[in-house]
Amino acid sequence: MSQRDTRSDLLRELRGSLTELGAEGIDVIGRPAPRARKVRGPASPASPQGLLPPPLDPAALTDRAEGLQIIRKDLGECTRCGLHVARQNIVFGEGNPEAPVVFVGEGPGAEEDRTGRPFVGRAGELLTKIIESVGWRREDVYICNIVKCRPPKNRDPLLDEVATCRPYLERQLLTIRPLVIVSLGKPASSTLLGRNIAITKTRGIWQEWNGIPLMPTFHPAYLLRNYTRETRQAVWDDLRAVRARVDEAGSR
Repeated sequence: MSQRDTRSDLLRELRGSLTELGAEGIDVIGRPAPRARKVRGPASPASPQGLLPPPLDPAALTDRAEGLQIIRKDLGECTRCGLHVARQNIVFGEGNPEAPVVFVGEGPGAEEDRTGRPFVGRAGELLTKIIESVGWRREDVYICNIVKCRPPKNRDPLLDEVATCRPYLERQLLTIRPLVIVSLGKPASSTLLGRNIAITKTRGIWQEWNGIPLMPTFHPAYLLRNYTRETRQAVWDDLRAVRARVDEAGSR
């Protein structure tokens, strides 16, 4: 049998098969769907306690207090960076989950490490007075730090320590969704603004973090070391501007 005869026979068989399919109501034969390929994305950074949990969706939260409890539970008894070695207590943060203002410092001191509460030493006492000077109470606001464990000898947190704690800080801020954030000092301001800043040049000038107005100002510890009329007036002016911004936006 020639090649032409073989081809003719195959075409007859194919036409016969198509005629049978047409009689059964099948008039289109598509190609098989291509098999989906698995695409591997970049691996998530692991930690000694496993992967960092995904951030909370602020739009899905109706109870800010519950949201903060979830973040604290996710943090656990953290050993993700070297700060855990010498700490006594994690200092997560405290205050009103519905706070119109969140104050963010750089890290716990000795008294904070001992009690597990933020800003309860001398700098904390001064911060409380600053808050009260514009008509709020400490329990009206929320207070936390960029790192949750005390850096040795109260040094500034290292970049890797800040990077480890930053997801939890950001989740706190996104959960509370304050009307204004006040960053206290250079480390906190630089962390939230994502660039190295000079606090003496940046304080008092409105910035923004994720759409939330942010006011950088001096850390209370700096005021204790430089307790002059000029520094006190500067912080007073900054907090009055914050209070006016909150009043303008309206209370929750």
